[in-house]
Amino acid sequence: MSFLTIAQGFGLGLSMIIPIGAQNAFVLNQGLNRRYHLLTAAICSVCDIVLIVTGVFGGGLLLANSPLLLNIVTVGGIAFVTLYAWQSFRSAFSEPEEMSLSVKGFHSLTAVILGTLAVTLLNPHVYLDTVVVLGSMGGQLVPDERVAFAVGAVIASLVWFFSLAIAAARLAPRLNQPRVRKGIDIFVGLMMLFVAVKLALFWLEA
Repeated sequence: MSFLTIAQGFGLGLSMIIPIGAQNAFVLNQGLNRRYHLLTAAICSVCDIVLIVTGVFGGGLLLANSPLLLNIVTVGGIAFVTLYAWQSFRSAFSEPEEMSLSVKGFHSLTAVILGTLAVTLLNPHVYLDTVVVLGSMGGQLVPDERVAFAVGAVIASLVWFFSLAIAAARLAPRLNQPRVRKGIDIFVGLMMLFVAVKLALFWLEA
């Protein structure tokens, strides 16, 4: 197993995972709320691990040749991130005593698990980046190097999501001040709207 190939998988893994804004915004929000943020990071990482391994070891072709599956995922993703954007804007422009009610839906364990799965699995770019792109790159390697590439990409996912969740939780006392939190909620809302528009354009062009 080559260290160079692991490093390559790690670097390419980060380059694919970091731009997936909906996932990152959700993990950031849970970290700031200090509500199951490590569980959120773990679910994101586990989903990534399954998708990366599936792609590197031959599952990318199935997804690439299934436009119906991509359409279903895309429509669900548009609906979810639009709802999340609305919730973020509602939180940003609510009074402090109302703010806790507006984000209450993502404070229960069940809501956090379902929300994390939705923001991860209802985004076709997650599949395209992890299964198709990383899968096509890793799939070209010989078996031993393929394993090393997958290991590097998996480590990238673990490092990124847990670092983001822990950093957000540690900075929460500073970032949860009303004005700062309002700005973060607006940023998250705009990020989600951007993702929704991007998904809509992807769907229309498909």
